[in-house]
Amino acid sequence: MSEIEDRCLEAFPKWLAALNDDAVAMSSLLTAESIPDKARRHVAGALNYLFKSLDLIPDGVEDLGYLDDAFVLRVASRLALRDAPEAREADIRGVLARLAHDVDLIEQLLEAEYTKLEKYVRSLERGAGRGRSVDEIVTDQAVRSELVHEAQQWARGYSAPSFAGGVNSLIKLRAFLSARLA
Repeated sequence: MSEIEDRCLEAFPKWLAALNDDAVAMSSLLTAESIPDKARRHVAGALNYLFKSLDLIPDGVEDLGYLDDAFVLRVASRLALRDAPEAREADIRGVLARLAHDVDLIEQLLEAEYTKLEKYVRSLERGAGRGRSVDEIVTDQAVRSELVHEAQQWARGYSAPSFAGGVNSLIKLRAFLSARLA
C-alpha cells in the first residue's frame, strides 16, 4: 500500500463522519454578509450538489456514496479562496481554509483526473438544485435561507457510512470518478 493510500484510508472516514458538520458550516457562509459573492457562488454550488439526484457517485453506493460530496465541498472551498482571496479573512471560523487544505490529498489520489474534478466543481456554479440556481441563491435572501434550512435538515438526517473497504474502496472510487468525469 502506498503512502497516499494510507493517508486516504485514514482521512476519508473522518471526512464522511464530519460531512454533516461541514455542510452546516458551509451553509453558514451563505448568510455571512462578509463573504464575497465570488466565494458564495462556489459555496452555493457545492451545497446544491448535496441535493443532486445524479451525483458523481450515487449516494447509495456502499461506503463511497457520500465521499464525492465531501470532495465537492473541499474543492469548492479551494476555488472560493482562489477566486476570492479576501474570503479567507471574511471566513472568521476558517471553514474554507480548513476544507481547502484537504484538497491536496484528493489531488494526489486522483492525479490527472483531479483537473476534471475541479472543472466539474467549477461548473456547479452554473447549475441548479431543487429548482434553485446559484444565481438565485446568491441574489435572493429567501432562496438562500431556504437552501440553508434544507442543508441543516439534510445534516440532521445524514448518517455517515463506514469506509471499511480498504484499498479496494479506493480503486472503486477512482474508477467511478474516472468514468463520470470523462
